[in-house]
Parts: sequence; C-alpha cells; structure tokens
Amino acid sequence: MVTMRLRRMGTIDKPFYRIVVLDSRKKRDGKYIESLGYYDPKTEPFTLKIDTDKAIKWLKVGAQPSQTVRSLFKKAGIIEKWHYIRNKVEEKVEEEKEEVKEVEEEEKTE
Repeated sequence: MVTMRLRRMGTIDKPFYRIVVLDSRKKRDGKYIESLGYYDPKTEPFTLKIDTDKAIKWLKVGAQPSQTVRSLFKKAGIIEKWHYIRNKVEEKVEEEKEEVKEVEEEEKTE
C-alpha cells in the first residue's frame, strides 16, 4: 500500500519534516517515491508548504495519508478540495448511470 507520511529531517533539537509518498513497508526515513512538501513545527507560526496538485494526484491514485499528514492537509485545505473533486466525479457517474437506464428503458418500450 502506498502511504503519505512525514520524513524527519534536521538536527536533534531542530526537526523539520518532509511530506513524502512511499511504500508503507519502508522505514520512516527510507527511500521515498515523491516529495509533496515540507512542515516545520519549530517556527512561529509553523511553516507548511504542500504541492496541492501532487497531493490530489496521489489521493486519486489511492495513496493513504497518515493521521498527521491528514491533519496537515486539512490545515492546507487539500482535504476539502479532494472531497469536492471526488463528489463531483461520483455525481457524474450517477448521472451517466441514470442516462443509460433511460436509454435502456426506451429501447425496451420500442
């Protein structure tokens, strides 16, 4: 399974994190597939930079964010965009199914 989680960087007292996509069986700081951004909790206010397009691309593919990454996505507004996109697609699929049913019913009556 592909996951999105934090990769710890920095020194002992000055950590910062990269938000990365990797196989869930890999180590926390192991080789990753792609970097989505970074998070620095030590600055005031905290620094958060995420590439929204890449994050949504990975969510579409089925990558699962960790709890921490999910909360960071909420703060960045990515989860809202993802829900909007996903619901929009589901609505289109439902509309297409209804159209197909209507066409099939018309063919049966003829």
